Amino acid sequence: MKKIFLSIAPLFFCSLIIAQQNKLTLQQCVDTALKNNFDIQQSGLRMQTAEINWKQAKLNLLPNLNGLASQSINQGRSIDPFTNAYNNQKYNSAGYGLNSQTTLFQGLAAQNLIKENSLNYQASNMDWQQAKDNATINVILAYLQVLSNEDLLTQAQNQADYSQKQVDRLEVLNKQGAVSPSDLSNLRGLLANDQLSIINSKNALESSKINLCQLMNIPYDKNIELEKINAESYAAKYDQTSENIYQTALQQFAQVKAVDLRKQSAEKAIKVQRGQLFPRLTFNVNANTNYSSAASQSIFLNTTDVASTDYVIINGTQTPVIRKQSNFSSEKISYNNQLNNNLYNTFSLDLSIPIFNSLYQRNRIKLAKIDVKNADLVAKTTKTQLQQSIELAYANMTAAADRYKTLIGQVNAYTESFRAAEIRFNSGVGTSIDYGLAKNYLDQANINLITAKYDYVLRTKILDYYQGKQLW
Repeated sequence: MKKIFLSIAPLFFCSLIIAQQNKLTLQQCVDTALKNNFDIQQSGLRMQTAEINWKQAKLNLLPNLNGLASQSINQGRSIDPFTNAYNNQKYNSAGYGLNSQTTLFQGLAAQNLIKENSLNYQASNMDWQQAKDNATINVILAYLQVLSNEDLLTQAQNQADYSQKQVDRLEVLNKQGAVSPSDLSNLRGLLANDQLSIINSKNALESSKINLCQLMNIPYDKNIELEKINAESYAAKYDQTSENIYQTALQQFAQVKAVDLRKQSAEKAIKVQRGQLFPRLTFNVNANTNYSSAASQSIFLNTTDVASTDYVIINGTQTPVIRKQSNFSSEKISYNNQLNNNLYNTFSLDLSIPIFNSLYQRNRIKLAKIDVKNADLVAKTTKTQLQQSIELAYANMTAAADRYKTLIGQVNAYTESFRAAEIRFNSGVGTSIDYGLAKNYLDQANINLITAKYDYVLRTKILDYYQGKQLW
């Protein structure tokens, strides 16, 4: 027995650990969804793109710096870059340069572009937050739906267990001839109905678990378990009015902030386009040098006396004139010396004045104004739809609260009615039909109460979602 226990114990503890690992809390489900959700990841990438555009707009204020390098082989008649004279020999040449330019003024277009991209980045951040909020509320609703289906399955199993006990009791009495066969048949029909409810509840539970796994973007595990929450603790009276909820949503709801920021960004885009109509003043700096393999210099060697073709007559004799001649040798100029000797710099202020460009820029301004109108329309429509959604959600919450309160009273009434019918049936006074009706009424009331309880919690969570409250 000891050996058997030692061999089974590891398997038992492993299964216990796996069971604990598969039991997820609401916060773990939300965190998993926030990590794996496709819409959140995609929205996060768009936010990163907007951030890069914003940073690049700020970097555009800095001067640019570009380098130039060229290497060429020249053949035939060409201009020597060193002497600027015609050369008819083969030689190599190279050129190097640096140039820098900065815009001093252009109607504040660059500054307004920074503001435009900054607002776009903030709007993308709000879109990212909205995607996270959407995923959070959807996971919470799916999580509560799983818990609701678990309670409904438990209720169906309890109903079937109770019906099974009654069927077992009547089967004993039927063998003794102490009960009508029709009563036993009616109870068996009730048991079959309860078993059918179990099948439907199991299917609904598995479907809700699959939906939750899809929202978390994880593989479905049929052994997954969720941590229970006390739904009754959330089923408190909701004190906020729909108007208060809407006013809070205008300040807290990420989607509203996003459309307002995009409208502001579109307004800055108009100023960016208008800035393009102003003259552009730029400051330019250039530094260049070059090299030629044909470049050479003369080196002085000495001075010698050389007889010229000229002469003088002395005593009737032609005597050649002697003159001084300087002697030189040709020497290639080194690479480094050429780069140093040929270095030159330029500094300039350039003014570009737009006069006529097919009205391109003015049409760009008109398009930017249309974008502002569209952004304003989107903002107004978003707020209107938000108000309508809140009014509908508030009406559904109020109806769910009323249903929950009414069903509590109904369950209490049917519980007492079933207790009386059961006493009469067990004592042989009541019929199985009366018993079955009372049981069906009570069972349906319990099911409706479970559904109404979780439905009310769902409705309150939706209203909390619109107000930007902590949802779990």
